[in-house]
Order: sequence, then structure tokens, then C-alpha cells
Amino acid sequence: MNKERYYHKLETIKESGNYRILREIEHNGFLIHDDGREMLNLSSNDYLGLSSNPRLIEEFREETDVMALPYSAVSSRLLSGNHPYYKMLEDDLADLYDKEAALVFNSGYHANIGILPALTNKRDLIVADKLVHASIIDGLRLSEAQMIRYKHLDYEHLRSILTRHREEYDNVFIVTESIFSMDGDTSDLQQLCEIKKEFDAFLYVDEAHAVGVRGTNGLGCCEEQACMEDIDFIVGTFGKAFASMGAFVVCEQVFRDYLINTQRSLIFTTALPPVNVAWTRFILNRMPDFYDLRIKLAEIASKLRQVLVEKGFETRGDSHIVPMVCGSNESSVEMSELLRDNGFFVLPVRYPTVPKNEARIRFSLNASIPTEDYGCLFEFLECLVCE
Repeated sequence: MNKERYYHKLETIKESGNYRILREIEHNGFLIHDDGREMLNLSSNDYLGLSSNPRLIEEFREETDVMALPYSAVSSRLLSGNHPYYKMLEDDLADLYDKEAALVFNSGYHANIGILPALTNKRDLIVADKLVHASIIDGLRLSEAQMIRYKHLDYEHLRSILTRHREEYDNVFIVTESIFSMDGDTSDLQQLCEIKKEFDAFLYVDEAHAVGVRGTNGLGCCEEQACMEDIDFIVGTFGKAFASMGAFVVCEQVFRDYLINTQRSLIFTTALPPVNVAWTRFILNRMPDFYDLRIKLAEIASKLRQVLVEKGFETRGDSHIVPMVCGSNESSVEMSELLRDNGFFVLPVRYPTVPKNEARIRFSLNASIPTEDYGCLFEFLECLVCE
């Protein structure tokens, strides 16, 4: 037994400025307590601030017999873990997205590592955006299909790949996210729908960072861009704006049936606790009510980008995820520490998660944070440059 390589690898990680730790933190709504400091939490995926909304929690308890709902499914869904709330949630999802069927998973990771490997084989091709999430990349690696990556948001490059290779394969799957979590930028889903029709391909869209946040009813960019009907697989998560846990895909019935019979990350795992599924359904059916929060989130994001640009910082994207590019890993760590010292909990995103010299602070905005508190952030950034 030789443990030296593990120690050596950890030292290498530390020297590169990429060493990670699990923080002992306490939450109080949109505030976070870490290392004796109280800060605005700007590193959460609780985009609408629903996780600590006392009114919602009370309404859920009033209309749901929580005491009758198990806190564990104690089985996979294919054995004895398929509680009635699963069907109710999946029926609601299918109705809202106007699709034939929906299927719920334990997490976005379970969905992305399982769906494409189940649906594809050696005669198929997957063409994915260069910046898709690590969970999708892991799913691509588990698939037997051939894989090609197209340049980020470069649809002419995607077209050129399909022009050269479409006829070589039985099925082709175009894979993208709607909102990308590192740059906060958004896919042109209308154009992707045109391309998928042109080349007789399937379109798989991960809406993890968009569901709840975009669209009149919070159904994501596919609703906002009016193309739900043309997307074959819409994947979303409940662990972000929905303030819950789990994930889903909406699709045709034949694909739902096929996944139930072949998707390993669904078949071989204990199902979500029924009480959690009931909470998810409760939030889903109230999502249209949070339109004002979605508008506020968009306005705050626009203002933050404006402040960053005016003060000479590089930023990107057009969503509620706002990057502040710092350059080196060391610079991003220093900026993160400075922001935390002044009451703003943000963390650095470093190489190799992002390209070299593109390390950044990533502001994940929360609509429940008062506007005046965001004003304090804007003032701090302005003074930071003035110094």
C-alpha cells in the first residue's frame, strides 16, 4: 500500500492555489456566517430566495400532511420506492411543459450521467457545447457514442460538424446548457432548434440554472424563447431556484419508458424522500407567482454588470450569474478574501475549472436580498476601483 502519491497530489493542488476545503458555515436566510463574519450570501444557487421563505414553508405545512410523508423512500423507484407524489409531480411537469411525459431523478448529476449513456450506442454521435457542465461531460464519457465538442455558442461550427458527419451515424444528439454557470451566458435555443431540424437530430438542453429564473412561468429559457415544443429533452434541477432537491427530464413517452428500463443512475439508487418530492411539487405549482422576483433578479444582474464595466472590470454573460474576471488564480483568491472581509460571501473560481488566466469571482444573485444591500455591494465595487 502506497499513499505517497496522494500526499504528493495534494501538495501539487495546494501549490497551484486550487486546494479546496469544506467550510463550517451557518445560514440565516440570505445571510451566511463563516469564520466569525456575517455576510451576504452571493455564492448560493437559491436564486429566488425560496429556501428560507417562512410564508411558503407555513403554507406547505398547512396544505400537506407532512407527518404522513416518509423521510426516506428506503428503496429504488423500481422496487418499492415509487411513492404517489412522484407521479403527481411528473404529471404536473408534463402538463406545464406540454410534453407527453416527465421523469424525476435524484439530482441533476444523476440525470446527466444517465440519460445520454442510456439513449445512445456506438452508431450514434453526440455533439456538445465546449463548456457544458462536468456532469454532462461525465455522462458523455460513460456513453458508447462518438463525441465531438463544438466551440462555445458557435453555431456555425456546430453546423460544419454536422455537415461533415451527420450521415455517418444513426442518431445525433446536440447537447447544450441554456445558461452556462461559469460565464452566465445564454444559448440561442431558437437557432439550435433550427439546426436540429435541418440535420434530423435530437436536442438535449440542460436548464439547471434557468428553471425558476427565466420565462413567464419560470419554466426556463425554453419558455422564454418560445421553443419548448421543438426541444426533445428538457432537463431541469430542483436544487437551485426551486429550493429543493432532485431533477427531471420532460420528453416523449417512449423515451421515458426506455429510460426507466435502461438508465443505471435511475435504476440503481434509492429514490428521493417522498416529503422532498411533495415540497418540490408545492414549489412547482407556485412558480408562476414569482414573476416579480424573476424581474428583480434580472434588474440587479444588469446593474451589477453595468457597475463592473464602468469601473474597468471584465464581466460576461446576460443572466443572474455575473462573473468578475480577475486573471490569475492568486488574484481571484485575493479579491474573494477582500470581498468577504467587507461583508460579501463570494468564492473564487479557478483554473482548471475555467481557462488559465480567467479565474474569477462568480456572483450568484438572490432575489430575496434587499435592493439596498445590493447598493452596498455596488458602492464597495466603485470605491475599490477608486483606491
